[in-house]
Amino acid sequence: MVKRRDNESPISAERLYYRIGEVSRITGLKPHVLRYWESEFKVIKPYKAGSLQRLYRKKDLDLLLRIKKLLYEEGFTIAGAKRKIRDLERAEGKQMKLKLLEKRSGETNHDLLSAIREELQGIRNMLE
Repeated sequence: MVKRRDNESPISAERLYYRIGEVSRITGLKPHVLRYWESEFKVIKPYKAGSLQRLYRKKDLDLLLRIKKLLYEEGFTIAGAKRKIRDLERAEGKQMKLKLLEKRSGETNHDLLSAIREELQGIRNMLE
């Protein structure tokens, strides 16, 4: 196992892909468990290179660590963990949509205020 400080993540920001053996060491899960979870949790989708070797991304690692916590620490069943992951993804999706809507409505409000300002300046000019 790689030695690290408690607050230090074993997942490198620079690395794009990790092989199954590396993921096994980082997560503390055996490769057959990783393959099984891949079949159970459809959200785990490692890239398969031409040699069909699994290459996991950072988001896959984060998800595996989240699933491990749900199953091993919080006592969820596989079915319960699937529901929890699905609910978390939906909540994250809704949050992203809200942020996008807020950004769009902010732009729309800015455009609306600019149009009103121009209209008021036009009326002011007519009154002078």
